[in-house]
Amino acid sequence: MVLRLFSLAWRVSRFRFWIYTGGTYVVGYALGMNSWSAFFAPEYILFLLYFFLPANIFIYGVNDWWDQETDRFNPKKDVKEYRLSQADGRNLFLLLGLSGGISLALLFVLDTVGQVLLLSFLFLSYFYSAPPLRFKEVPFLDFSSNMLYIVPGILGYYLASGAIPPLLLIFAGYFHIAAMHLFSAIPDIGYDRAAGMMTTAVLLQKRGSLLLCLGFWSALAAIVILLAGFRPLSLLVLVYPAVPLALLLRQDLSLERVYWYLPYVNTSLGGLVFVLATLRTVS
Repeated sequence: MVLRLFSLAWRVSRFRFWIYTGGTYVVGYALGMNSWSAFFAPEYILFLLYFFLPANIFIYGVNDWWDQETDRFNPKKDVKEYRLSQADGRNLFLLLGLSGGISLALLFVLDTVGQVLLLSFLFLSYFYSAPPLRFKEVPFLDFSSNMLYIVPGILGYYLASGAIPPLLLIFAGYFHIAAMHLFSAIPDIGYDRAAGMMTTAVLLQKRGSLLLCLGFWSALAAIVILLAGFRPLSLLVLVYPAVPLALLLRQDLSLERVYWYLPYVNTSLGGLVFVLATLRTVS
């Protein structure tokens, strides 16, 4: 029983994407801290563990449960992700109960601002997939609700500094997750249309979606380069707008193949930001 739970937790939580919550939290914390010794704070370690596994079980467990009907059209569930079976139902509910219980328990170690941030994370994580709101089927709200992946970074920054991050940082995060979500939805256009879903990608189609991704990632790049004072390393962020631009100019490139390289790009550049933010605090 325990082994089956662990196995399902691993598959449902989509370990390739753990970095999108855990990594965002770590980078936000590093940007907000005044000393590298803050990494030894108990609350840092507690939420680090939370945003790597329980948070992802909650996000994707809810997603998989409510998407069972639409997922039957999508072969991605058999290759890169996990397709729920009828036998998984009870164990999935148990995992969701555990992750939800952990989430609610963590509210008691936060102040009011921290509680609001964590509750907003849970709200967006649940209603991205679940009715009656189901943001993923509402054009423009689908990618906007993916702010859920930026909230861990905002909370990390707040835990480390006692303040909310500058608005420019939050906007940079929004532009990035908006582009990432829209880009990831392009390969699913046909499957989502067949399932009767109206997403931003279905509405704009491939070319329109790539143009919007180009706009979002260009805005991200401009903010990052500006905040970094035009330092040479900040120019690495231009890899993001270069991706949709290349796909718009070259029809022979495979969008699906490029998409699965993006987690490595995110991890590499996020790691660079983390290292630079940490070195900044070393006297």
